[in-house]
Amino acid sequence: MSDQSFWETQWKNGKTGWDIGFPSPAIAKYILDYPNKDAAILIPGCGNAYEAQFLLENDFTNITLIDIAPKAVEILKEKFKNNPGINILNADFFQHEGKYDLMIEQTFFCAINPIQRDEYAKKAAELLNEKGKIIGLLFNRVFEQPGPPFGGFEEEYQRVFEHYFLIKKMTLCYNSILPRKDKELFIHLVKK
Repeated sequence: MSDQSFWETQWKNGKTGWDIGFPSPAIAKYILDYPNKDAAILIPGCGNAYEAQFLLENDFTNITLIDIAPKAVEILKEKFKNNPGINILNADFFQHEGKYDLMIEQTFFCAINPIQRDEYAKKAAELLNEKGKIIGLLFNRVFEQPGPPFGGFEEEYQRVFEHYFLIKKMTLCYNSILPRKDKELFIHLVKK
C-alpha cells in the first residue's frame, strides 16, 4: 500500500481531490437494489465514507471501513460515533483479516501503486465469502501527472481480476459525476 505518511499528509493538508462530497451515483444505485441489509460490507481506503452514510440511511447494519490515514479515521470516528453498525479501522488493507459479502471500490484501487494490483485482487478474493462481490468504479483513463491517482483501461483490469473473479460487468459508467463522465468503468465482480 502507499505510504501511510503520504496519505496522512494529504488529509492534514486538505488535499483530498478524490472526495466528491457524496456517494457516487453508480454505487448508490447498486446499493438501492442490493437485497441483503445484513450483508458484511467492506469499504477499503474509504476516505470520508459517503457510501457508508448512504448504506446506513438505507438500513444496512454491518459495515467495515478501512483507511490507512489516522486523520481520516479520526474524522470518521467522530462522524459515525453513534452508529454501532459501522466498524472503523486505521489499517492497511493488505494486512486486514475478515470475511465480507460485498466490497465497495471507490478511488482505492487508483490510489495504490499499479504493481500492487494483482495483490489487491488476491487479497480481495481472500476477504470475500463464497460468491462475494466487488462493485464500484475504476478510472478508464491515464493521468498525465505521476500518481496517485493511477489510471488504466478495461483490458488491463480484466487481466488483474480474471484469476479470482467472474467479471459480471466492467463497462463504461453511464451515471458518473460530470467531471468523470466517460472516464470511469462500473465493475461488478463475483468471487470464483
